[in-house]
Amino acid sequence: MGINEKVMGVQGRLQKLNIDGWLLYDFQGNNSLARQFLEIPPAKHLTRRFFYWIPSRGEPVQVVHEIEPQALEHLPGEKRVYLRWQTLEAILQELLKSSCIVAMEYSRRCAVPYVSKIDAGTVELVKECGVEVVSSDAILQYYNCVLSEHQVQSVKDAAEVIEVALQSAWGAIRVALQSGAVITDCDVQKLILKVFEEHDCLTDSPPHCAINEDSADPHFSPDSSKPVPIRFGDFILIDLWCKKKVFGAVYADVTRVGVAATEPSKKIQEVFSIVRQAQKTATEFICRRFAENKEVKGFEVDEVCRKVIADAGYGKFFTHRTGHNICTDLHGPGTHLDSLETYDDRPLLKGTCCSCEPGIYLPREFGVRLENDVYIDKNGEVHIFGGEQEEVKTLVE
Repeated sequence: MGINEKVMGVQGRLQKLNIDGWLLYDFQGNNSLARQFLEIPPAKHLTRRFFYWIPSRGEPVQVVHEIEPQALEHLPGEKRVYLRWQTLEAILQELLKSSCIVAMEYSRRCAVPYVSKIDAGTVELVKECGVEVVSSDAILQYYNCVLSEHQVQSVKDAAEVIEVALQSAWGAIRVALQSGAVITDCDVQKLILKVFEEHDCLTDSPPHCAINEDSADPHFSPDSSKPVPIRFGDFILIDLWCKKKVFGAVYADVTRVGVAATEPSKKIQEVFSIVRQAQKTATEFICRRFAENKEVKGFEVDEVCRKVIADAGYGKFFTHRTGHNICTDLHGPGTHLDSLETYDDRPLLKGTCCSCEPGIYLPREFGVRLENDVYIDKNGEVHIFGGEQEEVKTLVE
């Protein structure tokens, strides 16, 4: 989709939402969402404030500094150049004088921090033009989070690499247990990173391998100064994510659990079964809603999933949201499956992807998290990337 087509599409959405215009703003990269939408290369050196005004009707307007007059030259619309701050404010007053409601990358009371990119001072400046500022999230997702066919394939490719890495990790642990060799959580982490590199994938941070009570910390990561050896009877959680080294590639994100034993303990099996049922319930809820052509909001999925765990008596041990949006960033700006950390009342859109990763974390014992990726295609059909774990992986025959 070309930038002119995008702008026209935005204007149609603004009209449907009864919003007078979208005011995109950035200063030295503090609004990555605007820069992505405007197709400004990440490496492009811009040091002065710019605005890009897309009215619901009429021609867009570039507002740029005299030092950087070509900052937005690839975009359609009239150009207005400022030198002094007073001129900038006068331009904004003129642009917005006929408007009542203006969208920006703002979230009321920071309800959804992922889309809250505009600093409070700039919001004040715009409000002083006599307008109400509302969130642009209802528009932004369609352009920054809906995946192209190429991007969907990149998720599938990344998920396949993750499966190779997982099998390599489980296999290495199994061999070490059989031979009596020492293998640690750090060794597993290094092995996974090696597989990623061999398959032309990258990750924004190293994968997690957590043993026994360490797995009760949802964000535990191995410490090279204190490696933890894996021994017979241990519980193991592996969380790994990667994307292909190509422009526009999208992450896959998966978590699996196993035991260095012939079978899991009764308690591990109990907790695993509850978490798996919660994950299935969440996925089935999304499938059903789209099959019925009904809207499904992020908080609703979280509530449905969380209820399964709460009804089983483990509610206080599910200490994070059910899932996050996934796009070119691991934690994208789109709808999250969340009624806990935030109240995400945005709908899940066709063409977007999110993780589904409920967990139960028992302090000083262990934690079970199961994660796969849910993609909703353009027809509303739901696809699972990364597979579904139906039983605890056993590493001893």
